[in-house]
Amino acid sequence: MENFKRRHSKLINSSRLLYQEYSDVVLNKAIQSQKRVDSFSEDIESSFPSSPRLRRKVLSPQDSYLQRLSVSSNASLWQDIPMIRGSRILLNMSRDEQKLQEAKFELIMSEASYLRSLNVAVDHFQRSAELQAMLTNQERQWLFSRLHDVRDVSASFLFDLEEKFEEDMFTFHVCDVALKHAPEFRRVYLPYVTNQTYQEQTFQRLLNGNAGFQQVLERLESDPVCQRLSLKSFLILPFQRITRLKLLLQNILKRTRPGSEEEVQATQAYDALEKLIKDCNENVQRMKSTEELIYLSQKIEFECKIFPLISQSRRLVKCGELTALDFNTLSPKWKVTTRPIYLHLFNDCLLLSRPKEGGRFVVFDHAAFSDVRGEKCEMKLHGTNKNVFRLFLLQNYQGKRVEFLFRTETHSEKLRWISALAPPRGELDLLECPDAPQVQCIKTYKARENDELALEKADIIMVMQYSNDGWMEGVKLSDRERGWFPSEHVELISSKHARQKNLKEEQRVKNAKQQVFCKK
Repeated sequence: MENFKRRHSKLINSSRLLYQEYSDVVLNKAIQSQKRVDSFSEDIESSFPSSPRLRRKVLSPQDSYLQRLSVSSNASLWQDIPMIRGSRILLNMSRDEQKLQEAKFELIMSEASYLRSLNVAVDHFQRSAELQAMLTNQERQWLFSRLHDVRDVSASFLFDLEEKFEEDMFTFHVCDVALKHAPEFRRVYLPYVTNQTYQEQTFQRLLNGNAGFQQVLERLESDPVCQRLSLKSFLILPFQRITRLKLLLQNILKRTRPGSEEEVQATQAYDALEKLIKDCNENVQRMKSTEELIYLSQKIEFECKIFPLISQSRRLVKCGELTALDFNTLSPKWKVTTRPIYLHLFNDCLLLSRPKEGGRFVVFDHAAFSDVRGEKCEMKLHGTNKNVFRLFLLQNYQGKRVEFLFRTETHSEKLRWISALAPPRGELDLLECPDAPQVQCIKTYKARENDELALEKADIIMVMQYSNDGWMEGVKLSDRERGWFPSEHVELISSKHARQKNLKEEQRVKNAKQQVFCKK
């Protein structure tokens, strides 16, 4: 920690906002900015990426030069810094150049706010003697993981960002700094994010079964330093920050001049963060899948041909109990009988089971994923037999073709099963879908099932289909992730101009990556 103290940030105390609140304000501004473009209520070229308005701080003569610059105005906008505002250099800058500098300054200010929250997480919670006494060594490791390392890397990153800013406040660069620190990001974020499953389980277990932990936690969270924020909100910060940092770099990349050295650096930094996030997600998914498979292997028995369930490459895509409809064709009125069948759909196979008491399953049929198809049912059915789809096993474990007719409880479940059973899709070319609906996330959504899409505020999603009971399937423009989400968390982008602008910006990033990495 000696190194951390020596490299103390000059911006760390420039705001009273912790990162949780700071980020929320920034994302709300991004949502409003998109709405302005959508409604044409303002000139779209006059909207600057901005930071939350901060309270004016009384400065003392001892405050650092950079700190005085950053807080002597009412806002944390780069253009509102006294030495920037009204300067001839600013007046000679184009709007695009000003937007680029604002985007870079936003990265610096948000990192300062993030570090401030990490200081609370480490110094107030992780190092609390009271809390330490309530935890075993293993629980401390699972709960806090390498949070202090994450904090130290953030401090070093911010220090270098500030140095760049002080060198030239008008044309400072940040992407080269992000690229330089990318290996350190990987060193600390990959293990921290991978530990997510253990962290969540440990926190919940302590909260539910350790009265002493609950009491100490309540006292710590009531301290003014936490600003009424919970420990959990601090623990998830690294997950949120690494994703947000990628988006901030993407925002800078969109504004760099094509073919410039800065575009190359922005592209390389963005790519490094994108790969890190992908590896983090894959690690989390791998751990989650392994736990699911171990659990299921204890609950599943086979009455047909047995095969080993646990595999490193296997992951659960979707599961649930459906109602199978069987028609008696010998009956004059085609009498329908029903039976429950539980489906476990993995990325490489499908298991069909009869549910038993105690959450157990007896598998009576299975097929490779490549031999499975789901289709809408065109048959007109009345009464309760709505939301029906067909399931085809082109070749089951016996080499036979088998067909099932399933009924779901809701329209969205029907569509979700058909989508999950579809063959793997290639990467979507956004420009081939210029007229596809787009929505913007206005309320964070945490995915609860494997086929759902986690959303953060201001995410733009291209909608592929929607149900009549409030669910949508879409693709996030920022990372091409696909999944289902509730429509109450998003708002429709009605302007064709706004939708085209969103697509062009994403294509700009894709083109930059192709240019940079094809040259190598």
